[in-house]
Amino acid sequence: MALKDKNVLISGASFAGLSTAYWMNKLGYNVTVVEVAGSLKKGGTPVNIMENTIDIVKRMGLFEQIEANKITMETMEFKNSDDVTERIDFVKKDREQRGDVEYEIERDVLLHIMFDAVKDDVEFIFGDSIVSLTEDADGMNVAFKSGQQRSFHLVFGCDGIHSAVKKYWFGKESEFSHFLKTYFSITIVNKLLIRENTIQMYNEPGRMIMLNAYNNKTDIVLCFSSEKEIPYDYRNESEQRNIILEQFSGTGWRAPELLDEVQKSKTFYFDKLCQMKMPSWTKRRVALVGDAGYCASPAAGRGGSLAIDGAAALANAFKKYPGDFELAFREYNESFRPFIEEVQADVVNFGLEALMPATEETIRKRNIEGIGF
Repeated sequence: MALKDKNVLISGASFAGLSTAYWMNKLGYNVTVVEVAGSLKKGGTPVNIMENTIDIVKRMGLFEQIEANKITMETMEFKNSDDVTERIDFVKKDREQRGDVEYEIERDVLLHIMFDAVKDDVEFIFGDSIVSLTEDADGMNVAFKSGQQRSFHLVFGCDGIHSAVKKYWFGKESEFSHFLKTYFSITIVNKLLIRENTIQMYNEPGRMIMLNAYNNKTDIVLCFSSEKEIPYDYRNESEQRNIILEQFSGTGWRAPELLDEVQKSKTFYFDKLCQMKMPSWTKRRVALVGDAGYCASPAAGRGGSLAIDGAAALANAFKKYPGDFELAFREYNESFRPFIEEVQADVVNFGLEALMPATEETIRKRNIEGIGF
């Protein structure tokens, strides 16, 4: 069968899904993307494009648009409860002196850039989702929530840590999810709460508040530690907002004002910090890309770029073994895994400690020494 006659299904229309759609279309497959939301999912903190990801977006023809829309964060300030700045890191200047090249871009802007790159060549189904997967000699039979059923040569789960594809084909999320004893929320308000192109961070033991200001808006990021997982419905936003209110009640600095902003805002995201660790990201005709298979956690600061990297690694494997998905899947698992394991280890060994110092002593030490930008 020629590739043009082979249909592939991608679950999820975020960075992993759109990147995978781009490459599979370039390889000659007929690509369908199904997304549970009614449109592209808006909201989220900016995405960092760095290291190998820069070369990938150049190959995808996206670099010029990313460069034209980049955000340049100038400083990172560490605050105490009296709103005194205990340390300033000159982020832009320090990176330039080290020769680091990095492009930060709003999540929604990058999402639309990537969608525009594939929308004319790929079929999109919004407002629907996979409810079952079965396999026969010819491929994968997929049933959708809408009632339709279709067959595909391959299926790619690019649908995040709560992946439906992972659940239906690989096993329960709990089998692969490693809880990092931290929860976080992200709220974006359309005004500046601090000086533009500035990051401010405030910590108490087991609590972190971070503000990111850019393009006349501010991200409010709230993190708290928890030894045990908290039971909640990840689709119940009201319940999640209440968890944040309870956890940050009595917290100092600007917490009361910021909690009020969180309650009034329309954009809100809440989840646990976790890592996905799977012995294989592929199983017969199904593969996982991005957070669904190897979430490193937002503490890595590169969720979007890892998704782009993973889709490119998958595409490279298909180029190496054209027409043989089994060998391509094996190559994908073997070639990309060392990088993922390194990133995940850095989060546990460095990232969380820098973001969430456990004691007043370690907070003061971090505020004096910074976190290595």
